[in-house]
Amino acid sequence: MGNCQAAEAAAVVIQHPGGRVERLCWSTSAAEVMRANPGHYIALVTLRVAEERQDGDGGARRTVRLTRVKLLKPKETLLLGHAYRLITTHEVTKAVQARKEEKVRKAQQQLEESRQKLQSKARAAASAAAEVDEAAEENDNDSDNFDDEAALDASLDQVGLHGSEW
Repeated sequence: MGNCQAAEAAAVVIQHPGGRVERLCWSTSAAEVMRANPGHYIALVTLRVAEERQDGDGGARRTVRLTRVKLLKPKETLLLGHAYRLITTHEVTKAVQARKEEKVRKAQQQLEESRQKLQSKARAAASAAAEVDEAAEENDNDSDNFDDEAALDASLDQVGLHGSEW
């Protein structure tokens, strides 16, 4: 008679959306529970307690608790001692859609960042190319002047005036 608490702990706990709690004293498959509750998925509920954090003002400590919900496949077995929750198909589709939108948003954000990096690299390359072009033009102008002087010297040599006085 003293083992009542142990028997109660070894039960499958299923939380319904309306707040009703169902306890099963045997393991069952998720498919059986979903057949009994059409339009619902079964999810494993795990509660994780994160580290305790103190407020910056030296105030009270706060414990961060996270509830994780993992959808089960129909072939999976509900284990004794675990808590499960029935979730409507509408909630599941909303969550899946939100997750897809989040992935798309992240991908667009990464694409925009990579475009900005490429544009900044292109601007830097264009400015470097412009500097090289300007330097090349200056060198061309200098060499053009040198070529003009050489041509003048050659023509003066032909005329015979180069090196002699007028």
